[in-house]
Amino acid sequence: MTPKKLAIFIAIGFAVLVLPILFQGFGQIFMVRILAVVGLYVMLALGLNIVVGYAGLLDLGYVAFYAIGAYAGVLVGMPLSQWFEKAFPTVEWLPGTSYFLMIPVAALAAAATGIALGTPVLRLRGDYLAIVTLGFGEIVRIALTNNIFGITNGAAGLPKAGEVMPKPLGLEWLQNNLYFSLPNLGANGFNFKFTSNLYWYFIIVALCVFTIFVVRRLDDSRLGRSWTAMREDEVAASSMGVNITGAKLWAFSLGATWGGIAGVTFAYYQGFVSPESFTFMESVFIVCVIVLGGMGSIPGAILGAIIIQGVPELIRGMASSGLIDVSAEAQSAISNYRYLVFGLLMVVMMAVRPQGIWPSSRRARELHPDDEKMLDEGNQTLYDAQHDVAVPGEDL
Repeated sequence: MTPKKLAIFIAIGFAVLVLPILFQGFGQIFMVRILAVVGLYVMLALGLNIVVGYAGLLDLGYVAFYAIGAYAGVLVGMPLSQWFEKAFPTVEWLPGTSYFLMIPVAALAAAATGIALGTPVLRLRGDYLAIVTLGFGEIVRIALTNNIFGITNGAAGLPKAGEVMPKPLGLEWLQNNLYFSLPNLGANGFNFKFTSNLYWYFIIVALCVFTIFVVRRLDDSRLGRSWTAMREDEVAASSMGVNITGAKLWAFSLGATWGGIAGVTFAYYQGFVSPESFTFMESVFIVCVIVLGGMGSIPGAILGAIIIQGVPELIRGMASSGLIDVSAEAQSAISNYRYLVFGLLMVVMMAVRPQGIWPSSRRARELHPDDEKMLDEGNQTLYDAQHDVAVPGEDL
């Protein structure tokens, strides 16, 4: 790693760790929540990037794995924490471990669902695969809404009335012991108190760092190269010995895994989960994040999440806190018209920069039709130029 890159990473790490503390101390609590939500979308985008960006499989039902992770974590985690309270009443911290114990449970539930979805659609490609995955996402949402299995509490969501999600391990101690004040700093002083938003922000950052590490290792692995070959030409990849069936199932299961982890984190962070949080538009937003940022690009996924999810929430939060003077009608318009803005933004991106704002180095090196034409013209021989011989690929 060059000194320049090292300095950039240190600066980014410092900002990620310090900025939320500053926001909290100066009373801009909404900023911490926005950063946490952006982190969740980074995890979701990186998970979907495995399926769409690396393997080239268009998945429009990714929100289903998000929902399965959330509901699996709540349905298993809450009874577990209640059992801890009854079985070990003297160990007060034990119920708080339920979230951390539910991370592998949610990941496995989502991964198993990914394999179950991937197996029957192995022969489908392109639009047909997109339609099937879209239908799968809607099936999951409708099943949760109608309480088909009798355990999801339908549209009312979980936990049920009278029940409360357990506080995660260490949160209560941090809230009671981590606070300080600097009255001479700033106009109103710096009053820091550790909150649940900060706790979850740092949990989400840790999960994002872990996700980035795993995705980078996957991209550089033999499986990652198989995905790239399959994405470019499935028939050629198969003829070269790539196990297409295995590669697709790995893509669906690993991509779903991160959706499940993000789902259980979202459920415990919110303290409530309902089918309304897992609509088709959530899948569209996640796809927009990776298309806008750059498919197959980790920095692109992060940048896309900031633009797609962070900017609208930032405007709304600043308006709600009075930092900017925006009427109630304008705030409502921001929510209503952001879909239109995102649609126009995607159309412009596809026309001007289809590889995304920050494409992966591999995609950035790919030749576009204009580049190929210039290359052909550059390879034209002197005899061809003197005798107006057509360049291969040109219209006669």
